[in-house]
Amino acid sequence: MHTISDNSSHWQLKDVIFLALIALFFGVIYQIWGFSYTFIAATPLKPFANDATLGVWLMAGPLAGRLIPKPGSAILGEFLAATIEMFLFSQWGAMNLVSGLIQGLGAEIGFASTKYQQRPKTNLLISALMMTILTFIWDLFQSGYLAYHLPMLALLFIIRFISTGFFAGILVNLIEKMVTKTGAIRK
Repeated sequence: MHTISDNSSHWQLKDVIFLALIALFFGVIYQIWGFSYTFIAATPLKPFANDATLGVWLMAGPLAGRLIPKPGSAILGEFLAATIEMFLFSQWGAMNLVSGLIQGLGAEIGFASTKYQQRPKTNLLISALMMTILTFIWDLFQSGYLAYHLPMLALLFIIRFISTGFFAGILVNLIEKMVTKTGAIRK
């Protein structure tokens, strides 16, 4: 497995720089992606907009966790990307910081559960599941999901897990493979 640095838990300058690049890239992507959410939310599909689009907003943490397998990399990657999105005048303002922490915590749990070892896809699957669960619990209260009946909640949860699994799991895995093929990351 290629990583930006050795597998020790000590951070090096190149780890910090690479984490900053991931956060910057995804912070911009997150801000642009907000328009997709807004478009879907203006249609009859509004109840599904958040869950269908959420997976994109969950990509920085898992990618940071895969490329920089160190404690804190996933939560920092997600939180910093959310911070950059906020500074780009996100429609959610400072709530991006809370969301970034919750999302990053879910990703971090996935990597911590495998002790930051690069087990093929295991940590991405656990991260996707934990991000789905934690963000869903948050939306029960923050976004008013408690008003929905159980069948609707189940449908929203499934849509969220599919979105998260695709974007923060499958797509992150593909991006990691592309990055490592460039040789920019060495063992």
